Amino acid sequence: MNQTVNAFDYAGHICKALKKGVLLTTASGDKVNTMTIGWGTIGIEWNRPVFIAYVRESRYTRQMLRENPEFTVNIPLEEAESSILAFCGRNSGRDTDKIAHLGLTLVPSEHVCVPGIRELPLTIECRVVYQKEQDLNALPEAVLERFYPAGEDGARDYHIAFYGEIVGAYIAGE
Repeated sequence: MNQTVNAFDYAGHICKALKKGVLLTTASGDKVNTMTIGWGTIGIEWNRPVFIAYVRESRYTRQMLRENPEFTVNIPLEEAESSILAFCGRNSGRDTDKIAHLGLTLVPSEHVCVPGIRELPLTIECRVVYQKEQDLNALPEAVLERFYPAGEDGARDYHIAFYGEIVGAYIAGE
C-alpha cells in the first residue's frame, strides 16, 4: 500500500538526491520508460505545486512526453543503487526495456497513468502544464560550451523544461 505524503515535506531531500540522480518515468500506450535526471526543481508556479524536469530534445523520454504529458519522479529515500541510476542514464528506452532489464517493480500511481518504481520509493506524480525550450542565445558562452557543445553538424542538444503540476506524492509500499 502506498503512503500518501506531501512532496514539500521532502523538498530538501529531493534536491539533495538530484545531485546523485533520480528517475523520471514516462508511459505511452503499453510502454513504460525511465531515465536518470540530475536537473530539476520543486516549487510553486502559478499558485500550483510544480516539479520542473529538464529533458534533452533528443531523448526518447521527450518523445514519450509528447505522446502522454504525465510523468513521475522517483527518488530514493536512502542511498540509491548506483547501478540503477548508471544504467538508466546510459541506455535509451528506444533500444532497451530498462524496467525489465533491471527487474524494477512498477507501482500504480493514484492520479496519473505513469507508475512509480518501488526501488526508488518516494514518488511525485505530475501532469505537464507548460513546457519551454531553452533559448541557447540567452545562455553565457561558458554554459553553452560546458553543457551544450556543438555536434559535428553544429547543432546543440538543448533541454526542454517540463513544468509538471504535482497532483500527488507517495512512498511506495509493499
